[in-house]
Amino acid sequence: MKKFLWFTLLVAMAAPCGSAERGQLDCSPSLFTVLAAINAAGYDADLASPNNDPLREQVRQAVEASHAPVLADLKKFVAEHHQDNPAAELGQYISFALSVGDPPDFKFRYRDVELPPDVRKMQGFTPLLIRFYREANISDLWNRSQPAFDRALMQYHAPVSRAILEVNAYLRNDTAGFLGRHFQVYLDLLGAPNQVQTRSYADDYFVVVTPSAEARVLDVRHAYLHYLLDPLATKYGDDIVKRNSLIDYAEGAPALEPVYKSDFLLLTTESLIKAVEAKLPGAPETVDESLREGYILTPFFAEQLTRYEKQPQAMRLFFPEMIQRLDVVREDQRLSKVQFAEHPRLRTAKIVEAQPRAPEPSPAEKAIEAADKLYSSKDYDQAKQSYLHVLERYSDQAMHARAYYGLARIAVLENEPEMGERLFQKVLESAPDPWTKAWTHVYLGRLSDIAGDREEAAKHYQTALAIDGASAAARQAAEQGIRDSFKKQQN
Repeated sequence: MKKFLWFTLLVAMAAPCGSAERGQLDCSPSLFTVLAAINAAGYDADLASPNNDPLREQVRQAVEASHAPVLADLKKFVAEHHQDNPAAELGQYISFALSVGDPPDFKFRYRDVELPPDVRKMQGFTPLLIRFYREANISDLWNRSQPAFDRALMQYHAPVSRAILEVNAYLRNDTAGFLGRHFQVYLDLLGAPNQVQTRSYADDYFVVVTPSAEARVLDVRHAYLHYLLDPLATKYGDDIVKRNSLIDYAEGAPALEPVYKSDFLLLTTESLIKAVEAKLPGAPETVDESLREGYILTPFFAEQLTRYEKQPQAMRLFFPEMIQRLDVVREDQRLSKVQFAEHPRLRTAKIVEAQPRAPEPSPAEKAIEAADKLYSSKDYDQAKQSYLHVLERYSDQAMHARAYYGLARIAVLENEPEMGERLFQKVLESAPDPWTKAWTHVYLGRLSDIAGDREEAAKHYQTALAIDGASAAARQAAEQGIRDSFKKQQN
């Protein structure tokens, strides 16, 4: 096999958290750039909260140290677009980041008529963002931020996968996609903590989650239910609206958010979601609690779900039957007896106590970080010398593992796969941390795959998946390796 094939196939793995693939839990370079920009230009919401990810302050300091000329114009822009509501302040920039493609161009992904109103009000932000990306060297900062994103993704990967699987199983949904639409969760480590924001643009449904003490898995699951059930309410909207006289009861529920008192389709979908959630593990509230808060159709849907569970159809086929059974007279009788709650249930995010400052890195750790930075900057000759310096000067075996890992990746990039394989084996013979160990097995799996040894490749991929503490990105790469290897075997 020609050497360039080794280079092409292996380099594709080098950025574990690059451009997001649809339907996955991931991080976004566009969102990272936008949030880095506003953090440097006056966005200071909840800076004192202990739930902030440390990366937020690190990025703020790095951007400030860059002395990018564009910062003065960015500060003016952010001041002119300030909003008193903190969620709306952050939300407009999330909307913008989700509407554009990857750096360095940040071209809009949707037609003008599909752009949300808050994005249309942000004329002039794109050229500022292009300048900021170049002048503040955000490409390097993004690469150096990957370990922080990997840790966050690892916290979410398993529970979110499980939650989505539970929903798909209960609704009997095809996991390959739904009506040609796409569901994407992005973790944002630079925004104010304890926020979950959702967007639906064209065929894309986005969930953006900021840092919190506990993973916001139930919120992601709730958004996924909206992604699946909102189109059904829209499709059968005419039948639903025929029952909209029931909204009078919702208008008399003090604890219900105003938006549900004026949109019967939305209230219907939310009531169904509340009923489904009551059937799933970790239910946030009971059917009765949802009813008393003003989600007036939750008891009706809870009854219909009992019927649904006893028949074979998927929810998308059973849904119109449920709507046809919605009897206004019967629901009038039920709702006339309800004592609605005066106040909504208090849902507060858990706050962690401020943690003590991390200990100062050792000289060996500082040397490795310097070498990794050279590698990220593609200064491979200097990076190689720095990694060799770590091996020669320090005795820390964990740092030796990281040095060998860096040298192995450089060998692969320089079209020396045999040397790369030997160096990856040296990583495993040292004392690698879980992140390094998992990625080493992924690389070795890919090398074995290219050499045609499918059995050995599968062993490495399976080993990577079994490592406790492996990053979400490494797990995804290993899973993809297994799928690709299987396809090759079939061919």
